[in-house]
Amino acid sequence: MRIFLRHFQLFSLLLLLPIGLFAGPKPSADSPLGGQWRGSLKVPGGAWEMVITIVPLSNGTLYATLDVPKQKISRMPVKAELKGTDVTMRIEEAGSKYVGILAADGKHISGTWTQPALTGPLVLERTTGSVINAATFKPALPYREEEVVVPNKVAKLRLTGTLTMPQGKGPFPAVVLISDSGPQDRNVVVDNYRMFNILADYLTRRGVAVLRYDDRGVGKSTGSYQKATTADLVSDAQAAMGFLRAHYKVNKTQVGMVGHGEGANVALLAAADRNAPDFVVSLAGYGLSGPEVLKRQQVEIMRLIGANTQQVTSALQLHEQMLNIIRQTPNNDLARAKVATMLRMSNADIDFTMVQARAHQLTSPWYRYFIDFDPQAKLGQVKCPVLALNGAADLLVPATKNLPTLQKGLKASGNRKVQTYKLTGVNHWFQAAATDWPMVNGQVQPTFSPKALALIHGWVAQNSTTLPAPAAKAPVLAKPRLRGATKSTGGVATQEQRAAR
Repeated sequence: MRIFLRHFQLFSLLLLLPIGLFAGPKPSADSPLGGQWRGSLKVPGGAWEMVITIVPLSNGTLYATLDVPKQKISRMPVKAELKGTDVTMRIEEAGSKYVGILAADGKHISGTWTQPALTGPLVLERTTGSVINAATFKPALPYREEEVVVPNKVAKLRLTGTLTMPQGKGPFPAVVLISDSGPQDRNVVVDNYRMFNILADYLTRRGVAVLRYDDRGVGKSTGSYQKATTADLVSDAQAAMGFLRAHYKVNKTQVGMVGHGEGANVALLAAADRNAPDFVVSLAGYGLSGPEVLKRQQVEIMRLIGANTQQVTSALQLHEQMLNIIRQTPNNDLARAKVATMLRMSNADIDFTMVQARAHQLTSPWYRYFIDFDPQAKLGQVKCPVLALNGAADLLVPATKNLPTLQKGLKASGNRKVQTYKLTGVNHWFQAAATDWPMVNGQVQPTFSPKALALIHGWVAQNSTTLPAPAAKAPVLAKPRLRGATKSTGGVATQEQRAAR
């Protein structure tokens, strides 16, 4: 699940604080709002740094997100509009908004942030440029990088992505990277952290071909992400896998999938199909059902924002009533009307346009699919090797609940090629603990967990006869002792321990 997770906190923030926003239509690809904006909002007892990132999509809309580091909130959706110099950003889940004026030089927005019980000035400054991340690419790459177009004949669309190929004749093992929920580009950029860029670089430098692609409707990819379900995204991943298997430098019998969040479940669904990948790496995949995921995430976000027991109970009751309405009303127009009525009854201060947009979101194809999705129904059909990694510091997909469930489901039909690890100090985006971040330009920069990178590479090597072991000396052992990694079952080579340090 992506940082904001379309389903992260569907109802609680309608009643509480504004930490979720939604992307909306209108601006063109050359909108002056494109870029990243930062500002400080004064709140009782201190201030919040607000970071809003706005990215033009290929269909002419803007994909906008909000980061609030002090609340541990990242990539929450924003609905942004620009009319002349008037800027409006709406917070649909919380009945809040930001209204401002874009300066003539396009470098700052001066306006007012409004939410229940709080109204205050907020000036957003456009960032002057990206800070160099310690983990991003170096100028001279020791491998070939090219942009490719992947046709998905089933969905009649084209996915545009980046293929990184090791130097040499090959054939090389290869992996497809599958992103978390929500429309994301091929690098999965979060503030200054480029998750898939880092992962692709790490693996390709070690002899693995990697394909990562823009989601439907993002960047140069065609199609509509808003109309896609998790099952639809499986066909995209399968198309990417087929592209790799047809490449003359790729070993067609050693092509795997590495999925993050919802992307992990996309990979596992593909692995349950007849045309399965040769191996799967699940990063923060969930083993719980869709409704249970929604419930647990809602409780967690309400806990973070200080909701009391009564507020949590009320929100969960509303949540369950909404699910029942959506399930029992297949007609979307009627379902939206019922949902909108419930939203207005629960919070009279919600703007009418926000209610309508929210009702459309909750009756979208993706949401209807997710509220009845249970990964356990397919996990028993997965026969290929699976490595499942979850971070112990992941608040979105708790390892203690999801990892054992994944393991049980995958082993239900006798698959003995399953290994699971819980990584200490690693969050949902597989960033190492903040104390381990490097210092760049005087600031600490987030980086992909070295332990996780070593485990992923070791798993690909273990399932690829053409890929050298991570190191030449020690053989693969059954019981690794990676510092900070708790083994649930199985093991990886001790060579990876050296690579993780």
